[in-house]
Amino acid sequence: MDSHLHRSDRIDMREAMEKFQVIFQPSGVRGEVLKGKTILEASRELGAEIESLCGGMKACGKCKVQLVEGILSPFTDEEAKFITEKDRAEGYRLGCAAQIEGDVLVFVPEESRAGKQVVRKAAAEKTIELDPGIHLYYVELSAPTLHDPDGDLDRLKEGLGESYHLSSLDIDYHALIKLPGVLRQADWKVTAAIWMEKEILDVKPGKVEDAYGLAIDIGTTTVAAYLCNFRNGELLATESIMNPQMSYGEDVMSRITYTVTHPGDGLERMHGLIVEGLNQLIRDITGKCNLGPEDILELTFVGNTVMHHFLLKIDPQYLGLSPFPPVIRQSINLKARDLGLEVHASANVYVLPVEAGFVGADNVGVLIAEEPYRQDQIVLIIDVGTNGELVMGSRKILISSSCATGPALEGAYIKFGMRAAPGAIERVKIDSETLEVDFKVVGEELWRSESKNVRARGICGSGIIDAIAEFYSHGIIDKSGRFNPNVQSDRLRTTDGKPEFILARQEETSIGKEITIAQADVRNVQLAKGALYAGAKLMMKRLGIDKVDKVVLAGAFGSYIDKEKAMILGMFPDCDLTNVYAVGNAAGDGARIALLNRKKREEAEEIAQGVEYMELTIEADFQKEFIEALEFPHMNDTFPHLKGVVRSDILEK
Repeated sequence: MDSHLHRSDRIDMREAMEKFQVIFQPSGVRGEVLKGKTILEASRELGAEIESLCGGMKACGKCKVQLVEGILSPFTDEEAKFITEKDRAEGYRLGCAAQIEGDVLVFVPEESRAGKQVVRKAAAEKTIELDPGIHLYYVELSAPTLHDPDGDLDRLKEGLGESYHLSSLDIDYHALIKLPGVLRQADWKVTAAIWMEKEILDVKPGKVEDAYGLAIDIGTTTVAAYLCNFRNGELLATESIMNPQMSYGEDVMSRITYTVTHPGDGLERMHGLIVEGLNQLIRDITGKCNLGPEDILELTFVGNTVMHHFLLKIDPQYLGLSPFPPVIRQSINLKARDLGLEVHASANVYVLPVEAGFVGADNVGVLIAEEPYRQDQIVLIIDVGTNGELVMGSRKILISSSCATGPALEGAYIKFGMRAAPGAIERVKIDSETLEVDFKVVGEELWRSESKNVRARGICGSGIIDAIAEFYSHGIIDKSGRFNPNVQSDRLRTTDGKPEFILARQEETSIGKEITIAQADVRNVQLAKGALYAGAKLMMKRLGIDKVDKVVLAGAFGSYIDKEKAMILGMFPDCDLTNVYAVGNAAGDGARIALLNRKKREEAEEIAQGVEYMELTIEADFQKEFIEALEFPHMNDTFPHLKGVVRSDILEK
């Protein structure tokens, strides 16, 4: 009996370890993958780059592949939501659902290939008062003698105390190890790099004037780094990458879910991916300036609370459960080596504080960059990323909130939605008379009307906002978001009993089919913009105000949406459009400010503790405000500043 059980176990183990050959076309990427893995998992292992906005949760339908040869698991009901009978007959499957049960050859169609997003996170021009955490101190010491045999470290501390009145200094272990060799090599004339007048991080031979630091913004989608010189505050270089965790989901909840469902290695994987990406980023940005990673003595980090926890390898699962508490709110200093970051062996890492479960250190970065707490006017700051974060107030009071907006506004859950990668429609204009469409795509300077070589692959967030605002302005959709059946245009058609509008005709695309905006796409944008507006409205009620004086659009997304089109949709309350402006990656600016000015770190801590967080979902009026905000631009609120922008017969309906 026992021998039979052992034999069964051995057979099961062999079957579990069975591997099959997987080939992806047209890239030609191939390799062996364990039986039972999905096509999407195989693409991650082999580097085949299949799009997956939902991270394999079977919710977006972007990972369609075509089985050319081989054996996959049976077709599922979940796949039927995204794959038509016609496509199914041609071998199409969802990569996240189809499991490998034999050698397979799959074709990845153009629209399912993950394009490299164009990362737009340039630094803003800002005057920053220079007071970094790292300072350099040059000293000339006397060599030890039989009459003066003090230890090397004692000698260095004494010299720094006499020359600069520095006392009670510690020294990092790695700096201590190299100390005797450097002192003698330099004939006792050295420069000490000291952190916060507390700790010696490095000792270099001779007189050294330049020291370097990195400010890094870890976004859910993109990671941006800013290399600075501590001597003069100069921004030497900027570099960005896609967040390597993207293959596990566009949004933070997908990644939290991955760590929960993979308790053995999920958190390790998420931490490892971001650290690996950061190390590559560090190599790239220092290489631009003929420096090395070892030249980086301090790093400052901002990011939403989930990215913050992944960086620190803190379990984020409770951020996904009510009441969404972070493990730590205050700022933290630690050694870069403890995180696995490949920079100077003694380098310090400063992570800005977080405000709440879904208002993170990135929002604190925005606050110290824009300083609404120093203004008399009521300011609304909107940072639209994969999550929407709002801050409202003045020097008297600041409140913040968070709402789920990003997936639809960044291309997820939109039929032809995609990231802002080459070929994505990013600008749309519709002729008021003919309803003909002109568009511009990422990666091309010319509009389609100017060059027939312009081809579209899909549509990204700024294009989606443009398109739907144009639909409303020209009466293609009504205030409720429904397509107008009386529109006379062959671009408006019905497919499977549902209306959709053709943005790009087949000959104008690179995917062999028309790119359309369907009724469901309009609805998804309404849900996203409704959440934003409802959040702003509830915050206004909390402050007892009926208007805002300024609207600041922060983040890369805010820099590339048309502010007029955004207000036509009702993404934020009515405001004089001259007082609506974009500030770029303010979170990254905040990280840079904290890198170069230690007083702003104290300010960040104070502000993070002082901002009142408002949990929108428990507000009594949230549902009412949300429903009213679904209409364009709003069910009841007026938009006097849109007069002359939108036809009065449309705006006043």
